[in-house]
Amino acid sequence: MQQVKPKKALGQHFLIDLNIAKDIADTLSEYTGTPILEVGPGMGVLTQFLIEQEHTLKVVELDNESVDYLNKNFPSLNGDIIAEDFLQLDLDKVFDGKMCIIGNYPYNISSQIFFRVLDYKEKVVCCSGMLQKEVAERIAAKPGSKTYGILSVLLQAWYNIEYLFTVPEHVFNPPPKVKSGVIKLVRNDVTDLGCNEKLFKTIIKTSFGQRRKTLRNSLRSFFAKDSEKLASPIFNKRPEQLGVAEFVELTNLIESCNKN
Repeated sequence: MQQVKPKKALGQHFLIDLNIAKDIADTLSEYTGTPILEVGPGMGVLTQFLIEQEHTLKVVELDNESVDYLNKNFPSLNGDIIAEDFLQLDLDKVFDGKMCIIGNYPYNISSQIFFRVLDYKEKVVCCSGMLQKEVAERIAAKPGSKTYGILSVLLQAWYNIEYLFTVPEHVFNPPPKVKSGVIKLVRNDVTDLGCNEKLFKTIIKTSFGQRRKTLRNSLRSFFAKDSEKLASPIFNKRPEQLGVAEFVELTNLIESCNKN
């Protein structure tokens, strides 16, 4: 059987361990009634198990060689292979209503993929899969952790996140230089953060852009020079010390100052 040659430019590392592939597919086993989009199926190592679970399945693949392989070896996907870049894909045109996303995500765009999931947070009820261990740990990190950052807060505002297991380098072709991690995001019941969402994002990005500084220093530009609000104890903290609720509180505090 003709194999697909991994392409470095696309960050391709094909998983060759079928047991691990099945374990990843099983992260969505309870979503058989919800349509699933697989990102970057490659040669279908994960796809085959998703098909066995009888999911309503579509796949999106940028690599033309992989698209040809999938067409030849997975006839049941006829018409359901989207030969496009996931980062440019309009998910509202893929499925009507709610959906799940899964994949062995390319390391070089994994963060961008999860920011894209955030763009469709009202549509994507679950997102799971494998990515670089460092990024997976960052997404699942809790306040106080050195790896806790922008993506941690933004995703945890809308999703319950679980780091599931670590995958070693030798189960890939070619083997990557780093370990991988499998995570699962399940949409929580939050419909409104209770603050200005655009300002919330700006404050998080500004805070972590200068994460070694206290919030009093990193966010000073949001206040008048002599603002009494800066005396609040929350400004003694650094961004990695704040959970989602505290960032919401901070956002409302800053917005109230700007309205006065």
